[in-house]
Amino acid sequence: MSKHERAKNLDDEGISDIVAIIDGWSGKLSWERLLEAVERRLRQRYTRQALNNHTRIAEAFRLRKKSLAGLAQQAGRPRRGDASPELDAALQRLALLEAENLRLVSENNRLLEQFVRWAHNAYTRGLDKDFLDQPLPVAQRDRTRVTMEDLNRRRR
Repeated sequence: MSKHERAKNLDDEGISDIVAIIDGWSGKLSWERLLEAVERRLRQRYTRQALNNHTRIAEAFRLRKKSLAGLAQQAGRPRRGDASPELDAALQRLALLEAENLRLVSENNRLLEQFVRWAHNAYTRGLDKDFLDQPLPVAQRDRTRVTMEDLNRRRR
């Protein structure tokens, strides 16, 4: 990617990919190292500000950094002997799952807080549960397909 070429906007899939990179991070975590890892994986170069603007990424970064600091403190404790490669792999997998779980709990709490806020705002506007529980309208995808012939007919 050239220096002046703009990276594509992050969509939900891109955000999820970046959060997965953060969840699996081991070693020192910094924004610069994350940006390099994201560029290698997604082949897009983003800025710290662009990633930090996405709540899921910023919160995952903050939680993983905190988690890694806790692991660094535990690493100073003496071990009970050399672990086998299988045990090391299992411990790495466990650390990944714990980081992912911590992030998901945090995301869930944020979403629950948002729901409570929305419910309160809906209530103050007189919207009741029955109104809010109405199903979404069925998408009429065929109506949006307009042919050139249709456009010409409309112009006449």
